[in-house]
Amino acid sequence: MMEPYKLYYWPTIQGRGEFVRLALEEGDVPYIDVARGRGGMKAMTELIAGGSDPRASFAPPILQAGDLMIGQTANILMFLGARHKLAPRSEAGRLWCNQLQLTIADIVGEAHDTHHPISVNMYYEEQARESKSRARDFAIERIPKYLDYFETVLRANQSRGGWIVGSRLSYVDLSLFQLLDGLRYAFPKAMAAYEGRWPGLQRLAGRVAARPRIAAYLASKRRLANNEDDVFRHYPELEQGVRVRPRG
Repeated sequence: MMEPYKLYYWPTIQGRGEFVRLALEEGDVPYIDVARGRGGMKAMTELIAGGSDPRASFAPPILQAGDLMIGQTANILMFLGARHKLAPRSEAGRLWCNQLQLTIADIVGEAHDTHHPISVNMYYEEQARESKSRARDFAIERIPKYLDYFETVLRANQSRGGWIVGSRLSYVDLSLFQLLDGLRYAFPKAMAAYEGRWPGLQRLAGRVAARPRIAAYLASKRRLANNEDDVFRHYPELEQGVRVRPRG
């Protein structure tokens, strides 16, 4: 049996680490969620403190695979995709997966900035007024711009099995499920108003959730609940006055 991977990520939130957890769960890959164990936070902070370790990452998530220390969500997923059959074998296919994952990272970053539009070093309450303006633009303009794009990409690949890349599930499908789940939590009214605009993505999310290993994970205590310390946060006041356009 392979030595379990070690995943370093914050122990109380889904965050960007959840994209990695989903890939590990779907791939049936043994791993240790280090920071959720005794002494784990200290071990993680030592990896991101810099110092003399040339492998130090700027921030989690970090995946340790033997002697390899891999940082950045998309980078970790590219590694897992190639090693655990969660990405196409061809170079072009792997690069396409990575490109889509980086685009997902872009919208995740924008979602985060709806509640921290000025600085991550300030509390939400210190920038709540600016957050309302940022969230309104995100819900009305940015969510449909991104999801329209992913719906188009998915539709173009529809004849190959209904996944977004190639003819079988990839880590990008898992990440799109997580993205939609986060957006529905953070902007429930806006996402409900968009109901029906992205039927392909909705079907895709349902297929991912129904996969045996993912379904078991979602029902387990390993799956952390959404909360207001996370990347996707639900502040009802940020949806006040938002009037979305249901169809493009």
